[in-house]
Amino acid sequence: MAIKRPKVAIGFIVAGVLMVVFGTIMCFVVPLVIDDQIVKNTVIDPKNDLTYTMWKDIPVPFFMSVYFFNVLNPAEILKGEKPMVEQRGPYVYRKQCQKENITFHPNGTVSYREYRQYHFEPSMSAGNESDVVTIPNMLVLGASVMMENLPYVLRLMMSATFKTFKEGAFLTKPVGELMWGYDSGLVDFLNQYLPGMIPTSGKFGLFSEFNNSNTGLFTVFTGKDDIRKVHRVDSWNGLTELPYWRTAQSNMINGTAGQMWPPFMTKESTLPFYSPDACRSMELVYQRPGEMYGIPLYRYVAPKTLFANGTDYAPNEGFCPCRQSGLLNVSTCRHNSPVFISHPHFFNADPVLLDYVQGLNPSEEKHGLFIDIHPQTGVPLNVSIRLQLNLYMKKVSGITETGKISDVVMPMIWFEENGYIDGPIVNTFRTNLVVLPTVLEYLQYILIGLGLATIIVATVVYHKVKRSNLNVSVSSTFIENVGAAQKEPVKGSHGLETKKKSISTSD
Repeated sequence: MAIKRPKVAIGFIVAGVLMVVFGTIMCFVVPLVIDDQIVKNTVIDPKNDLTYTMWKDIPVPFFMSVYFFNVLNPAEILKGEKPMVEQRGPYVYRKQCQKENITFHPNGTVSYREYRQYHFEPSMSAGNESDVVTIPNMLVLGASVMMENLPYVLRLMMSATFKTFKEGAFLTKPVGELMWGYDSGLVDFLNQYLPGMIPTSGKFGLFSEFNNSNTGLFTVFTGKDDIRKVHRVDSWNGLTELPYWRTAQSNMINGTAGQMWPPFMTKESTLPFYSPDACRSMELVYQRPGEMYGIPLYRYVAPKTLFANGTDYAPNEGFCPCRQSGLLNVSTCRHNSPVFISHPHFFNADPVLLDYVQGLNPSEEKHGLFIDIHPQTGVPLNVSIRLQLNLYMKKVSGITETGKISDVVMPMIWFEENGYIDGPIVNTFRTNLVVLPTVLEYLQYILIGLGLATIIVATVVYHKVKRSNLNVSVSSTFIENVGAAQKEPVKGSHGLETKKKSISTSD
């Protein structure tokens, strides 16, 4: 038995060494295996069921919430007084997106058109589409600013046309008509005699171009040859640069189409994307880490320089002519209509804009936009894009409908497009990309820890057994020697006895 125990201890030591070696190897191999799986699953490929489905038909609820700035004092504004507005809404619409005409190309790109539809959700709204609100009349006030440098006679004729069709500076109509369009004799007249002046040939509405439409022909990289390029826009409507702005940098089409980004993001990464609705590329920056459903995320937000003017941020000079910081002039891609985009309630804008209009209260929580990204895959988990549509209005001589309106950038509506990953896809996402990698990571450390513990315990046991065997061996030798000594005659006594016998004989 004493012979077997050291062999058992040595066996445990060997097993412990193997566990440590295997766990150490896992420390290097597991991250490589996980990254390889992420690469394979984030390439745009119909074989990738999870990510391809998310890319093709966004499987999570997506909504657009619209808020109107109801004008409270239209008559006073025409007299030159400061506008007063109250926010009405939200009017919530479920957004459905679907990519069609998907075509893969030999150069590692794929082209598609994404179609979108909106459906009103009464249960989620703070009112109904039949609610009546008053907003600036873009047809009148926009056309007036566009014509201010034309001959005075033409401005008089335009003013007469407005009167003929009973169009005033402000428009009071139901939300549904303002959103999706209403019949207008003025629109028909302008399309007949001034074609191209307005963007629609049918009903006129703020979102009439959005519903049942597509965002243009996108061609993006699949990531097959280089995962760092996945989702990056190669061209839009056949263009590799835009024709709207004053500098090559401003006309660049950068980043993705705004739905997914390349994997393996860091805190130094940014989120560049091209927005056809804003007519430009934009870029979000890292703000903080977070977690959703146990899934780690990075939050990205708009930098303060996003809509800064060229004076405050030189690279934005190409988007001018500019007004105050916080406004993006999109007139060049909106038929020269004096339309500006900003954050809602002029958040992150020049404070002077708030002085021109009463009733605005900006805050980051309510009006800042953000995208929460799973950094390992580049998949958005929670999105909230918030933008405001503004109209520059002013008094234009010869067009009496403009009255004595002071120069002002007037907020009309702001909208939020938001969605978050939910439902069964969350469980699949968390299992494949969070739980399994975590289990493998813990397993490698468990193996190393268990292996070291086994080595230590087995080594201690081995030395104890060896020492015990040594002690037993010494004790056995000692006992054997003592026994042998007891059996052997005493030489001294034997000699004495012989000597005595010798003496006795002598006598």
